[in-house]
Amino acid sequence: MTRNLSIALAQLSQSVGDLNANAAAMLAARTKAAAAGADLIVYPEMQLVGYPLEDLVMKPALSAAADIALARLALATADGGPAMLVGTLLREAEGVFNAVALLDGGKVAAITRKHELPNYGTFDEKRVFTPGPLPGVIDFRGVKIGVPICEDIWHEQVCEWLRAQGAEILISPNGSPFEIDKEQVRLSMVARTRVEQTGLPLAYVNRVGGQDEVVFDGASFVLNADGSVAHQLCDWQEELRITVWERADTGWQCRPGARAMLDPHPADAYHAMVVALRDYVNGNGFPGVVLGLSGGIDSALSAAVAVDALGPDRVWCVMLPSRYTSQESLDDASHCAHMLGCKLDTIPISTAVGAFDDMLAGVFAGRAPDLAEENIQSRIRGVTLMGLSNKFGHMLLTTGNKSEMSVGYATIYGDMAGGYNVLKDAYKLTVFELSRWRNACRPRLAFGPEGPVMPERIITKPPSAELRDNQRDDDSLPPYEVLDPVLHGLIEEELSVDAVAARGFDRAMVARIERLLCLAEYKRRQAPPGVKLGSRNFGRDRRYPITNKFRTA
Repeated sequence: MTRNLSIALAQLSQSVGDLNANAAAMLAARTKAAAAGADLIVYPEMQLVGYPLEDLVMKPALSAAADIALARLALATADGGPAMLVGTLLREAEGVFNAVALLDGGKVAAITRKHELPNYGTFDEKRVFTPGPLPGVIDFRGVKIGVPICEDIWHEQVCEWLRAQGAEILISPNGSPFEIDKEQVRLSMVARTRVEQTGLPLAYVNRVGGQDEVVFDGASFVLNADGSVAHQLCDWQEELRITVWERADTGWQCRPGARAMLDPHPADAYHAMVVALRDYVNGNGFPGVVLGLSGGIDSALSAAVAVDALGPDRVWCVMLPSRYTSQESLDDASHCAHMLGCKLDTIPISTAVGAFDDMLAGVFAGRAPDLAEENIQSRIRGVTLMGLSNKFGHMLLTTGNKSEMSVGYATIYGDMAGGYNVLKDAYKLTVFELSRWRNACRPRLAFGPEGPVMPERIITKPPSAELRDNQRDDDSLPPYEVLDPVLHGLIEEELSVDAVAARGFDRAMVARIERLLCLAEYKRRQAPPGVKLGSRNFGRDRRYPITNKFRTA
């Protein structure tokens, strides 16, 4: 009877669709695990093909390539080293499965298929995958291992079934995206609940890295059967952890190991932005990013995240002043770029604005200047920045926050033009919070400077788009201390106008905000992707019809 087992947990990043790169990284991790004497190495969900695959699942060529790559990985285990528990895509007569294969002794020794398919928020697995049957246990060198895959541990049935089938250890490969406070939900509300219900220890292995609008924080862990944390891996970085297991009279136990300190808030959200942007820019082959630096807080925070993600030499800031741009904004933008150590160019747009005024004078005759002229300025800036992007190859980073995107205070084809937006799921109050935090703290993964990254005045001055004289955001919107809680109720909580108003807000104001939220849906459909931070980001989490007459007031 096996009395001891060494299991390596490989918390890795992935490249969706790059099977060769993923396989090479897995083999490199296995080599290190073999040197440490591991019997088994466990990888995150879908590690071979990348996750989420979305409609790539439907391509038979991908599943065929996955079969070939899996067979090659299996051959590698003929050397007598660690077996591999590999997440992959599996196409069979019954359907296409999200699966995990045990590779051992040069062959595919066992396969388990994901039973519970998530179909909420960022997940759409029921659309592309077939649910697997309730899984059996895997007999690995005399140890019965249950392998619930990601969503399988969020429901009681699979783990209870595995316990009934004689499982002694639960190993759960995951692709669990980051949300603020989610690591506590995983650990306390899910993992400990399954351990308590089954009486079995659990090893939870999650991936790291950004994939379009979602980002994965890792933070893998091991719980013993008494609910105690035996190992806690780091967040946001790859890590290979060797865990040592012993069979006791009461069952299997994992020897205690290092317990990494995970990011508190708001460091977690800031790291999510940094990792998501870094992987998006690098994964799509951009040499760097370009963005408009206005002297306001949104562009300053976006620039700081970009410098921390990519380094100052890959971030190009451009000031695009008009006749309404204050000297204060010019000074603040210049100081911000200097503090970040990145390039700053100034390109005045007055000539272009004048040309548009002349060009449209005839058709605009008799009408007072209004929002149309304001938006033309924004679109001139967008065209200019896109011209720089096209000429030099840098991806244009947009800087609008969630509060603005919620109520439509963004210009389509203007400040919304670009390739990615790290503030897309950050309300304005969150922008202030993150800016204060970054001025006081340097993230451990940052390529940017120590110390403050923006002038304090950028944080304290009243927000303004500076598209007309003496303009302020609160001229036409409630203060953000009021607006953001109202938006949170309408968006994250899906509350009615009356339910939000019952929290002490003016009902007519809440009804107006709901109307603006609905009217701006067409704009959000045309917005660039951005990293998910909360429970209801604009994009994969929240899919509303554009043409929609329903209101709750």
